[in-house]
Amino acid sequence: MAGRTRRFVVGGGALVVVALLAYWLGSSGGNGEEAAPRPSATPTPGATLTVPDVFKRVGPSVVVIQVGKSLGTGVIAAEDGTILTAHHVVEGTSNRGTSNRSSSDESAEDVTVTFADGTRTKAVVTSSNPKRDVATLKPAKLPEIVVPATLGGAATVGAPVVAIGNPLGLAYSVSTGVVSGLNRTADRTAEDGDLNGLIQFDASVNPGSSGGPLLDARGLVIGIVVSIADPGGDEAFAGIAFAVPIGAALGGGDGDGPPGDGPQI
Repeated sequence: MAGRTRRFVVGGGALVVVALLAYWLGSSGGNGEEAAPRPSATPTPGATLTVPDVFKRVGPSVVVIQVGKSLGTGVIAAEDGTILTAHHVVEGTSNRGTSNRSSSDESAEDVTVTFADGTRTKAVVTSSNPKRDVATLKPAKLPEIVVPATLGGAATVGAPVVAIGNPLGLAYSVSTGVVSGLNRTADRTAEDGDLNGLIQFDASVNPGSSGGPLLDARGLVIGIVVSIADPGGDEAFAGIAFAVPIGAALGGGDGDGPPGDGPQI
């Protein structure tokens, strides 16, 4: 073993000598003249981002949604400030805003949105789809700079994902995981009906995360977080969560969503 190690070291020394000789010949041409400096190759940006970069890119697009004492999450999905969230986050609110409520809406709660820069405003539910558990909001006031998230396409089993939300009131929490499965079904009440065609993932989410974006490694929104598996009935994360694919959230099928800057709402 000692002899084998020595041979490795000696061989390595020989390679270093050869490399130095090649460098000298290449840089001076062997005639004592200095070679002209060569520019370094420009690195090509990778297709994927680090988790901090994903958060830096998409964090300004994430909002805190408050309805009464309940908290949820939303994501800015268009340049006009339209917010995409889960239907159950804003269920029980008036679709026409406070001033136009009928007497039957007196118990409806206001929707309050807080943007990443601290701007706080009321919002109105402009559309909702209980069957898909998605809804859109129109805020009464926009922040000085509106940063819509970029919407992506289909998810792939095993691909890394990032979830940003407000679990248990801990605003702008980030968790990571992978896509665990596709076309999953999440149980709901008989009145609501089960949710089908969902993305299963294992990034940690909890109550308050609903409505937040599920992102791929490029920072594109591939789904809207809607539920967790809760075998113990205690609303605690059990390692299995579900999101509505972005294509379905925008009113399409369960496949790819549009690659543009926002939905046509």
